[in-house]
Amino acid sequence: MAIDRTPVLKRCRQLGIDPVVMGINKTSNREPKRRRRQESEYGMQLREKQKAKFIYGVLEKQFRRYYVLAMKREGITGDNLMSLLECRLDNVVFRLGFARTRKEARQTVRHGHITVNGRRVDIPSYQVKTGDVIAVAEKARDLLPIKEALIASEHMAVPAWLEVDIEKLKGTVLQLPTRDQIDLDIDAQLIVELYSK
Repeated sequence: MAIDRTPVLKRCRQLGIDPVVMGINKTSNREPKRRRRQESEYGMQLREKQKAKFIYGVLEKQFRRYYVLAMKREGITGDNLMSLLECRLDNVVFRLGFARTRKEARQTVRHGHITVNGRRVDIPSYQVKTGDVIAVAEKARDLLPIKEALIASEHMAVPAWLEVDIEKLKGTVLQLPTRDQIDLDIDAQLIVELYSK
């Protein structure tokens, strides 16, 4: 399995992403990378795609598959793409505050610490649906990383399309997210333009 081992802060600086988006509260002492010359249209499109892939931890083959699924759905392809990425189980676990970072959320899911509708799911790319109940498994409730994540996520706001019950360590998907409810600075239309060439 391929893994992106690029240092997170370095990659955030290259792509112009705030590290808080990745769940990291550290700030880089260096300024964001400045462009020496004006960026081409292709360069802007490629950077938006790289930002989305990096934030959600998806590699090229899987990202292209999401694009094809987004094209087949009704509505705007870019909005559909962002909704599909946001509905990944590892992202939902991060958004609910059961993990400090998206990478930690992915590992929590992979290790079988998360249940969906009472059944254990260990696939980070699992697509959640409206009405799904995502919970921390009984055996994992006392794990230190999950307790630390809950303390760290107290200041984080849960998106409007999710509802969380911290006492019971579970969350519910109220609806699928719309583009307005996704707070990431990604221009999905540029990604669509890149793939439609």
